[in-house]
This record gives sequence, structure tokens and C-alpha cells, in this order.
Amino acid sequence: MQVIENKIIKEKLYLEELENGLKVIVIPKKDTNKKMAIIGTKFGSVDNHFIKPQTKEEIVIPDGVAHFLEHKMFEQANGTNSLDTLTAMGVEANAYTTNDHTAYYFEAVDNFEPAFKELLDYVFNPYYTDENVEKEKGIIAQEIRMYDDDAISKVFLNALECMYEKCPVRLDVAGTVESVNKINKDILYDCYNTFYNPSNMILSVCGDFEPNYIIEFVKNNMRKIEKIGKIERIYPKETEKIYSNFKETSMDVSIPSFVIGIKDNLEKENIVKKELILNILLNYLLDENSKLYKELYDEGLLISEPDLEYEYSDIYSHMIIFSYSKDPKKVFEKIKTEISNLKENGLEEKSFNRVKNKIYGRLITSYNSPAQIGRIFMRDYMNDIISFDYINEWNNITIEEANKLLKDKFIEEKMILSIVNPK
Repeated sequence: MQVIENKIIKEKLYLEELENGLKVIVIPKKDTNKKMAIIGTKFGSVDNHFIKPQTKEEIVIPDGVAHFLEHKMFEQANGTNSLDTLTAMGVEANAYTTNDHTAYYFEAVDNFEPAFKELLDYVFNPYYTDENVEKEKGIIAQEIRMYDDDAISKVFLNALECMYEKCPVRLDVAGTVESVNKINKDILYDCYNTFYNPSNMILSVCGDFEPNYIIEFVKNNMRKIEKIGKIERIYPKETEKIYSNFKETSMDVSIPSFVIGIKDNLEKENIVKKELILNILLNYLLDENSKLYKELYDEGLLISEPDLEYEYSDIYSHMIIFSYSKDPKKVFEKIKTEISNLKENGLEEKSFNRVKNKIYGRLITSYNSPAQIGRIFMRDYMNDIISFDYINEWNNITIEEANKLLKDKFIEEKMILSIVNPK
């Protein structure tokens, strides 16, 4: 078992790869009542074209299969639903699908062992029939229509459609009503047997445990599954240019919402430092204490602090600014002007250190919650990152590097604006 210690925050990580390829991460958290287990598979909405390792057959699947699989995983052959079973134990359980992974988790104070056993049971024992797949289509179609009427979902999806021409990140995670109707149990089993192999999965557990106890528990409560080879995923080639710089639509809303997207290229060298610096820059530009935010707020152009995020995977990379405004186009122009001024004059050191310290505080605080720790370590490890790397990299960040990344990444030609206006 590999042991990795971070002396700055006094936390340890225990990592073991089982014979079947499952990577198990245990982060002991002494003297805490809460316990968290999350298991993720590197299978998301972008993975719709691949070669099966078992047969070398090239497969193209309808959009929305990863999300459909997530819905079906709780249903069991004996007629029970694992989500109901877990809820009856008094634990909080759920699942989610993103562009690049799917995850199943629970948080518990009591009944950890039976809940953990249930998690390992339903995730590794799928049950799909023609009847239960057909029934689910109607449920998911209803969910898709609901999100079609949701302004926040629409403004984000339109932003991705502006930034990307071919990359499947531009597609809705749930697919479309048409694509969902093409899904059948054979497609689900094909994808399950490919992507839900333990060698493509990561289990992260946090709580007051001995690591060996967790490893042995997993070994004793998983059915035997043979390890498969590497999954070859096939993605369309995406240009570094944006597809379109603007998209506007109208919906039943009271105030316009907007997303400003900044498309990035895909280099992943030193991605930890890059992610930290880009988050510092986004907050320097527009957090609630920034000069620009105060100006926009005082003018009534922003009604609340924007959501600021950098997202990346093997096939996409971009920054997002989301908020509400009576005049998003004017906000966009003012943001571009401020970026231009910062590039010319450089970041102010006092403000840079303020933002840097704020984000470091957030990072440290996240280690207080077993639920956050479990998710963070699972998600980061999917990107070949040990979450402690963010702590270790922090003191190496300089204002000179931030100024350089500002010039390299905040490029006007790679910026888009998506707006949802009131009808």
C-alpha cells in the first residue's frame, strides 16, 4: 500500500490498486462522526465513440448513455431499489453524471458497513431488461424537457456550443429525447462491461477508519471481475479557435443571465499550477472585493458575485464566468477592457496576495469535510493528480507567472458571450 503524507495540513492518503484494477483511496479522518464513500468511473457524456478492449470492436453509441446508465444502476434483480435501501438505513446517497465521469456515493454517521456493502453490490451488479429500459426512457425524456426549459442550463449549453464546434462537451449530458429513444439494454450492457470494469474506476473513502480495514472490506464484498485492457476513446478533432463568439436566446425569465466563456488549449503540463493560477486570475478580475466587480455592482450591472470556474479534461479546457445582468453586453465589454488594462499594467501585488490567500483558505477548509475530501480525491485522481499537489504547489506561485498566464490565456479572440433574455 502506498502512503502519501502532506505535512502542511497533517493529512495522509493510503492508495492501493487491487488485483482487478480498482484503485482504492483511503483518507483517514480521526475523531469525525461522518463517513463518506464515493466510487467513480471514467465514463461521461463525451465518451460516445470507443473501441471495446475485449473484442477490439469500434462502437458508436447514442448521446446520453452515461447518464442513462446512472439512472438504471440502482434497480436490482430482486425488485428492490438500492437508493431506497440506502435511504432506509439513514444514510444520504445519490449519484451524478458529468461530461467525463459518473459517480455513486453515500455519506453516513451510522450503518456505514451495510451501506458500503450495498454500494459495492449495486455498482458491480447491473440489471437491465427491455421493460425497465423502456420505462426509464419516459422518465429521462421528461428530465430533458425540464432542463430545456431551465434558463441556467440553456445559457451554459449555448456557451459550450459557442466555444466548441465538434467536441462532444457541447452536447447535453442527458442527450436528447431522440438519442435516448435509441438506447436499449444491449447498448447499456456493452457500455457497462467496458467502462464499469474496476480497472477504469476509483473508490475514495474518508472517515475515522484504519486503511487496511477498508481494503479488506472491499476485497471481501466485491464479486470477482477480470481486469480488462485500456479503453481506446475516439474523439473528433477540435480546433483551438472558438466556433462562434455570441449566442442569444429568450425564455420566461425576469432578468437576463449570461455566460462568458474563454476557450483554452489542451496542454496539461503542470496542470495543477495552471489551474490554481487561472482561478486566482478569475477571482482577481471579478470576486466581490475586486475593483471591477464593485464598479459593475455600483452601476447596477451585476446583482451578485459571479460564479467563476476553470474546467478541463483530456479533450476540453475553458474558463467560465456566470452571472445575471440587465445589460450583459455592456458587462462583457467592461470585462474585456479590464483584462486589456491588466495585461498592459500588470497585476497589483497587494490584490494578488489577497486573492491568493483567499483561495488557499478555501482549499484548506475543504479538508474539514469528509464528503468534500472523498469527492476531491476521487475526481483529481481521474486526472492523475494527488489532491495534496495543490497544497504543495501553492508557495511556488508567483505574480510573474500569473501575469504571463493572463497574457497567454485571456485572449479576446477566444472569448464568447451567451445570453438568455426575458421574452
